[in-house]
Amino acid sequence: MSTNLFDLTGKIALVTGASRGIGEEIAKLLAEQGAHVIVSSRKIDGCQAVADVINAAGGSAEAFACHIGEMSQIEAIFAFIKEKHGKLDILVNNAAANPYFGHILDTPVTAFDKTVDVNLRGYFYMSVEGAKLMRDHGGGAIVNTASINGLSPGNMQGIYSISKAAVISMTKSFAQECAQFNVRVNALLPGLTKTKFAGALFEQEEIYNSAIAQIPMHRHAEPREMAGTVLYLVSDASSYVTGECVVVDGGFTI
Repeated sequence: MSTNLFDLTGKIALVTGASRGIGEEIAKLLAEQGAHVIVSSRKIDGCQAVADVINAAGGSAEAFACHIGEMSQIEAIFAFIKEKHGKLDILVNNAAANPYFGHILDTPVTAFDKTVDVNLRGYFYMSVEGAKLMRDHGGGAIVNTASINGLSPGNMQGIYSISKAAVISMTKSFAQECAQFNVRVNALLPGLTKTKFAGALFEQEEIYNSAIAQIPMHRHAEPREMAGTVLYLVSDASSYVTGECVVVDGGFTI
């Protein structure tokens, strides 16, 4: 017997931070399952490159640049979605900022502001606009990429960890208040994953080796290994799941 629980045919999906890393792999997997994916990130060239790969593989995708730290750009992307597609079924808030790696007492105001503008305000208003559109068209699914740092702060990653803890709380708040509109909201909490975004962790040999020693699987994750959890959370396979924060970390937080 076969199952269609993961079939996303006919769904419109928006994935932010999708020009590389975890976001790119999420966009590709959702497209493989039949969704039309709007590939979004700050720079259009990177988005278009991913969209081209998806289309060349027989999927359906388009690119739209959006810096979620800018309210005008959030407004612009949702105006585009409303005009062209008339609905949104899936939103994956994956874009993030982590401009500062260092002692929390030395955190520059500029780094604090950028991290909060993207990771907190950006996720919040992307979710607001996405959930409104879903509410008006029968429902949908939102997934926020948080981090295990939101559960236990990463060393030298203070403001980033704080922002990801806020994303976890935000996920639960939206889930509670949007369930009445058939809008499910969940979060992915990745562990150590090999991405350019996490480059500082891989460049610091002592920190990297310390982390690997605490992971029962004794390795870091590849971006593709995060995408399957997102597929589950946006598909009918998780139709009764909302407000959950799914840890994918090789056992690090056990």
